[in-house]
Amino acid sequence: MEVRNMIIILYCSVAIIAIAFAVLVAYVARTLKSLHTTLDSLSTTLVGLEKQLDGVTRETTILLQKTNDLATDIQAKSESINTVVEAVKGVGTSIQGFNHSIQSVSQNVEKTLVKNQDKISQIVQYSKMFMRIKDEWKTRKNVQSKVRSN
Repeated sequence: MEVRNMIIILYCSVAIIAIAFAVLVAYVARTLKSLHTTLDSLSTTLVGLEKQLDGVTRETTILLQKTNDLATDIQAKSESINTVVEAVKGVGTSIQGFNHSIQSVSQNVEKTLVKNQDKISQIVQYSKMFMRIKDEWKTRKNVQSKVRSN
């Protein structure tokens, strides 16, 4: 009987192992199915991400090209502005020279006026005297004309 009990125990053990294996296979199958769904979703997401990345790459290339064009344009305009600045600087230097010349002439005139102040004063007095004489002479002439006409 002992052998028979051992055989029954052996069959029961094999049956329990078979049931445990079937349960394990069922759980592994469920897990694999869930993993399959997750991987499909991840694959779809990666395809969408790849399309977006291609779009971003194209836009970045276009933006980089425009930036390079803009940098070239700015460089050209900067060189033009440098030319204008140099020209304005030359005009400023010319104006400074002109102002210096005017100041020099003005100082010379002022020195000459101060130096000849006495002579100028005499000329002004002579001019005033000449004007009075002229006015008196006109007045006398007018008086003589009136006397003759009467």
